[in-house]
Amino acid sequence: MAELIPLELPENPRLAGNITYFARALRKAGLPIGPGRVIDAIHAVEAAGFTDRRDFFWTLQACFVSRPEHRAVFSQVFRLYWRDPRFMEHMMAMMLPAIRGVQEDKAPKAAEKRAAEALLDGANRDVPQQEDDKDEGTEIEIDTSLTMSSEERLRSLDFEQMSTDEVAQAKRILARLKLPVAPLKSRRLRSAASGANIDFRASMRASMRQGGEIHHLARQSPRIRWPNLVVLCDISGSMSQYSRLVLHFLHAVANDKGAGWAKVHAFTFGTRLTNITRHLRQRDVDAALAAAGAEAQDWEGGTRIGESLERFNKDWSRRVLGQGALVLLITDGLDRGEPERLSAQMQRLQLSSKRLIWLNPLLRWDEFAPKAQGIRAMLPYVDSFRAGHSIASLEDLAQALSQSHDSGEKTRLMRAMSEENAR
Repeated sequence: MAELIPLELPENPRLAGNITYFARALRKAGLPIGPGRVIDAIHAVEAAGFTDRRDFFWTLQACFVSRPEHRAVFSQVFRLYWRDPRFMEHMMAMMLPAIRGVQEDKAPKAAEKRAAEALLDGANRDVPQQEDDKDEGTEIEIDTSLTMSSEERLRSLDFEQMSTDEVAQAKRILARLKLPVAPLKSRRLRSAASGANIDFRASMRASMRQGGEIHHLARQSPRIRWPNLVVLCDISGSMSQYSRLVLHFLHAVANDKGAGWAKVHAFTFGTRLTNITRHLRQRDVDAALAAAGAEAQDWEGGTRIGESLERFNKDWSRRVLGQGALVLLITDGLDRGEPERLSAQMQRLQLSSKRLIWLNPLLRWDEFAPKAQGIRAMLPYVDSFRAGHSIASLEDLAQALSQSHDSGEKTRLMRAMSEENAR
C-alpha cells in the first residue's frame, strides 16, 4: 500500500457528500459499490471518527473493498481524492500516453490510470467544494483533429495501459474477432468424382457387375479433418491483465462454430495447472470467466512454468494433442524454476503438437532481448514467437496460423542469442 498522506478536511466538512463522491469514483474505477455500501461507510466513519488518517483509511477500505485485486485501485483513488498535495501532478501523469519502447517501470500502472480516469471524469461537475477550495483555472484546448480514431488507437493500445472504459470496449471488439484455421488432409481416403487416386477395390467391384469389363475408374481423395486448438494461459501476477482479455478472446473462439476448430481446450497455470475447457463452453462470457476464475485458485500468484508444463505433458498431452493439434502458449516466460527442466518439457510439448506458437506480451518493447533464463530455455522449442499485448497482436495471430513457415520474432532473437553466446 502506498504511503498515506495526512487528511486535511475542512472545519465543517460535508461528510456524506464527500464519501458519496469518493464511492462514485471507486465505482467508476471498477469496484462493485452500491448505495448500501455508501450508507454503511457513512455510518462507519461517523462511529469510528475521522481524526486519525489510518483509522479513516481502513474504515473506508473495510466498507468498499471485497476482493484482493481491488486494494491497489482503492489505495490510488484514496490517495488522489483525499487531498494529495501532488494531485495535479498525478492527474497529468496519468493522462500522458505511454511511449512505446520506454522502460517498463516508467509506464503508469493500471491501478493508477483507472484511479485517474475515475477522478477526472466529471471532477469539476460533481465534487462538493468549499468556498476556500474554489480556484480559477486556465482552460487548455487541445487540437485532436489529426489524431487517429478511438477504435484504431484501442487496437494498438497495450492491455495493461487500458482504462476501465477502454477494457470494456476491448472486450466487445475481442468478442467479434475470428481465428479461422485451414483444414488438414488425412491419410484416410474417401470416394470422390475427380480424386487424384484410383480406388482399385471399387473399380473391380463395379467391373464384376459388368462381366469383368472396366468402363470407369473409381477415384479417391484424402479426407478433410479439423485440428484441435489447445491453449495454455499464464495467469500469474505479471500476466493478470493480459490473461483476462485473452480469455475473452478464447471464449469467442471456442463458441464460434464457423471457425473450423474441432475442439478448443483451455488450461490456465500459475503455480498449478487448471483445465477450464468446460467453462469456456458457456454462452455467457461473464458467467464463463467467473466459473473459470473460481476453478483456478492461483490467479495473480507465482509462476511455475516448468512444473505446469510437466503436469500437462503427463496428464493431458495424449488426450488433447492428437490429430495435429495446434498449441497456443501465452506467458511472459519469467520462470524461476530450473531451466533444464523447462527446456525438457518445452521440447516434449513441441514434439507432441503440430505447431507450437508462443504469445509473449513483453515483445511490445522495441528493445526486447531474451535475457531471462526462462525465455532462453523456451525459445528454441517454439515454431513461432509473437507479441500478445494488444488487439492488433491477436488479429495478427491469424497470419501465424495460415502460414506454416511463419516464425514471428524467433529467428531474430535466436540469432541474437547465438551472437551473444559466441562473444
